[in-house]
Amino acid sequence: MPVIRNRRRQQNLPQINERIRYPTIRVIGTEGEQLGIMLPAEALEIAEEKDLDLVLVSDKADPPVCRIMDYGKFKFEEEKKKKEAKKKQHSSELKEVKMRYKIEEHDYNVRLKHAIRFIKAGDKVKATVMFRGREIQHTDLAARLLQRLATDLNEIADLQQRPKREGRSMTMLLSPKKGIAGSDDK
Repeated sequence: MPVIRNRRRQQNLPQINERIRYPTIRVIGTEGEQLGIMLPAEALEIAEEKDLDLVLVSDKADPPVCRIMDYGKFKFEEEKKKKEAKKKQHSSELKEVKMRYKIEEHDYNVRLKHAIRFIKAGDKVKATVMFRGREIQHTDLAARLLQRLATDLNEIADLQQRPKREGRSMTMLLSPKKGIAGSDDK
């Protein structure tokens, strides 16, 4: 079994310098110029003279393409690009705004401001109206309240899911309109 483990480990290693096992390869220089088709040993000599590495770029081509470059610097730049791309991407979260159908005007405005902040940050908003006891009879008032919220947010948000009853609450889902997400005007 140890032989298989070693073989797997070798497959994961990058094909650079002595690990390139092809009869002939096409070599590209440091500035992107074509050096021609040659034996891997010759290309490796050229790379070592410049104190650089011979790196397999494409093994699908005929003959395979190798480039002379500083492999350590190349890997560093690649990792840096990946980190930068990861920083820029924003995953949309689902934020919730809870209220009761008998909410006062000031409290409603506070919930509205929260929802605006969440939507401008690029998150989806789940507006929930909770019922207690006999309040469940007034689902029409809760639907009106959610519709009012949707109307107040219609410039920056799209209604993704209409108000619907789920147990002892009524929910509605809003998502940011295209172009709104990410503009941080708090």
